[in-house]
Amino acid sequence: MATGNITIKELAKELNLSTAAVSKALRDSHEISAATKERVMAVAEKLNYVPNPYAGSLRHRKSKTIAVVLPEVADSFFSLAINGIESVAIEKGYHVLLYLTHESILKEEAIFKDLASGRVDGVLLSISSETDGIDHIRSLFNRNMPIVFFDRTCEEIETVKITTNDYESGYKAAEHLIKCGCKRVAFFSISNSLQINNKRRQGCLQACRDHDVEEGFSHLLLSNRASEVNYQLIKAEMLKPDRPDGIVASVEKFTTDIYLICRELGLGIPADVKVVSFSNLASVSILDPALTTITQPAFEMGELASSILIKSIELKSFALKNENRVIPSTLTVRASTVGK
Repeated sequence: MATGNITIKELAKELNLSTAAVSKALRDSHEISAATKERVMAVAEKLNYVPNPYAGSLRHRKSKTIAVVLPEVADSFFSLAINGIESVAIEKGYHVLLYLTHESILKEEAIFKDLASGRVDGVLLSISSETDGIDHIRSLFNRNMPIVFFDRTCEEIETVKITTNDYESGYKAAEHLIKCGCKRVAFFSISNSLQINNKRRQGCLQACRDHDVEEGFSHLLLSNRASEVNYQLIKAEMLKPDRPDGIVASVEKFTTDIYLICRELGLGIPADVKVVSFSNLASVSILDPALTTITQPAFEMGELASSILIKSIELKSFALKNENRVIPSTLTVRASTVGK
C-alpha cells in the first residue's frame, strides 16, 4: 500500500484487524495485547498514519482542539501569550487554532459564528478594541462552550478571566513619571470601551490626583489600526504649548511614533519628555534611549488560561467560575525616564 494520509479503516485492512481493535491499540488500551500493539504501531509508522483529531474523537464529542481568538500578533504580548498557551496545549495533546480579529468587531462576530459549528472544544479570548457588544460571545457561551478570557475581558460573561494588575500598573507608571519631575502626564490609548485601557487610565489619573498634578493629566485616544493617523495625532499633541512632559503609552506600537516625532521636533528623551510604555518587547533595552516599561506576564497568563480551559474541557466536575485571576506586571526603569 502507498504511504500517505491513510485512514484508520485502511490501516485496519492492512493489518487484517477491526478498526475498533486498531483504535484501541493506538490508544494503548489494556484490552489489546502488547504484541498486537507493537504490530499496529509498526505498520502505522511504516505507512505514515496520522490520527485525525476530529474523526478519532467523535465518539467522545471532543476534537482535542482549542481556539485562540486575538486582536493581533504584532504585539509582543500576544506572541508570548501564544507560546504560553501552546506549551500547555501540546503537553495535554491539544491542537491550537489561531484566529485574528485585527481589532474588528465584525471579524470577531464572524469567527464566533464559525466556532459555533463545534470544531473546537473551548475558546481562549482576548476581545478586539471595537467590542462593545457581547451577544456573539454570550450566544456561544450559552451553548455550553467553555470560554476563558485573558488580558482583554468582558465582565458580563460569568467565567474565568486571566488579567494583570492594570489599575496598579497605570498608577505606578504615572507615579514614576511624576517622581521624575513630570507635571503634565499624557495617557495614550486605543479605546474608551476596553476595560484594560480604562483601568490603566484610571490608575494614571489617580496617581496625578494623589500627587497634585491632576490639571496636567490628559488622555489622547488614538486609532486602533491607522498608524499614519496616529503619527499626526501624536505630533499635534507634542506641538501644543502645554505639551506633555511625560507619556504613558498603553500599547507598545505607539512607542516608535513617539520616538520618531520627538526626534523630528527636536525634543530630547528624557530631557524634554519622559516615556513609559506597556511593552513585552525584548529589544527595548537597545532603543536610544532604552525604554522604561511596564512588562506584563504574557507567557504566564497564556499558560494559566490554557491550563484552566483544558481542565474545564476534560473534567466535568471542574466548572468555570466567575472569577479574576491576577498575575502582577513589573515596572522596569530605563533611560527614557531617568537618563543615562
